[in-house]
Amino acid sequence: MTNRPVTISLPDYLVRVPSPIGMLEVTSDGEAITSLSIERDGHLPLEGLPEKSTPVLDEAAAQLAEYFAGERRDFDLPLKVAGTDFQRAVWNELSALEWGEVASYGSIGLATGRPTAGRAVGGAVGANPVPIIVPCHRVLATDGKITGYSGGNGIPTKVWLLDHEGIVHKTVVAAGV
Repeated sequence: MTNRPVTISLPDYLVRVPSPIGMLEVTSDGEAITSLSIERDGHLPLEGLPEKSTPVLDEAAAQLAEYFAGERRDFDLPLKVAGTDFQRAVWNELSALEWGEVASYGSIGLATGRPTAGRAVGGAVGANPVPIIVPCHRVLATDGKITGYSGGNGIPTKVWLLDHEGIVHKTVVAAGV
């Protein structure tokens, strides 16, 4: 086995946007949004890079501010995201969810033609490169429980987003807490 160098491509454009759930880092290729990261433990993935905006990022920042102010319920931004065919099918299902609407992992699996792929759906949801814009926070277990969240500080971030949209949910409390 040979070690091959890993090629990491840096974004052409990047802005940071303040939000109630922490700083957001949004990237673009100049034409579309390519990623959104939520601050985790005070850090962002590309925090060492300088900001360089473009009109699509300016629009994303404006729409995110409107969302957090409760003035926007959906996003109208061009997206260019990389993923497998299955991940993209899951993300398309997430994009169809309206403000305040939820889906279960099973219902998304069913909609993508893989009704027994709950764990695979969970993996695809967790790999969503543009959370909030593609609303992966709107996915709950069938019984309404939050089973996890890969963005920001995890479950507390998801709870904030669900509460912001008025989505009823159940949080799992760890034993002894």
